[in-house]
Amino acid sequence: MQELLPYLAVLGGYLIGSLSFAVLVSQGLGLADPRSYGSGNPGATNVLRSGNKLAAALTLALDALKGFLPVWAVAAWGGPYQLGEGTAALVGLAAFLGHLWPVFFRFKGGKGVATAAGVIFGLNPVLGVATLATWLIIAYFSRYSSLAAMVSAAFAPMYQLLIWEAGPTALVLLLMALLLVWRHAANIQKLLAGTESRIGQKAGKPGSQPAEAATHKPGSHGKHNSKRKPK
Repeated sequence: MQELLPYLAVLGGYLIGSLSFAVLVSQGLGLADPRSYGSGNPGATNVLRSGNKLAAALTLALDALKGFLPVWAVAAWGGPYQLGEGTAALVGLAAFLGHLWPVFFRFKGGKGVATAAGVIFGLNPVLGVATLATWLIIAYFSRYSSLAAMVSAAFAPMYQLLIWEAGPTALVLLLMALLLVWRHAANIQKLLAGTESRIGQKAGKPGSQPAEAATHKPGSHGKHNSKRKPK
């Protein structure tokens, strides 16, 4: 039975990570499904676009906790069962993957920023503080949550390797950083195009056009700028 504990712990981490609190909190507070507006991402940043700060705060806290608690439980109680750093790191990765591809929500999840932060705090609280500080600095100056998430995710494994050591934790941090950046591919395109939403900015349903684009008719530009040929 003891030989199965690491596998059961990883499975438990994935199932906990599969709880999409953006959807659950929104349903509990009578709000619209966060997958139906803004970026369509079931995460705290998109829930904030609904204008309900309480829902966004609860989503952020719960998404972070579902990454932190499984890792902390393994670290706190896994010693007698020989569940060490490697198992804790794998459980954290499983919780992160559960958020990205939740079994309870047809494998359509969020981008994993808050859950990754919870995993990092569970693996190394000091590293968690350093990563959070990086996010806050980038977010404060840029006002882009996506940019801050990608930069802080990229710095987390670097901090681990430079200050601490290579090992299971560093490998999991690197994998999470790569997946997190990959999940932000659309945000990267918007950042390059200058159309990415800033923190706190409300947005319409996915696919909706701005007012300017909606009122613009094809060919109208040419009519307004047409000039008569000189006689």
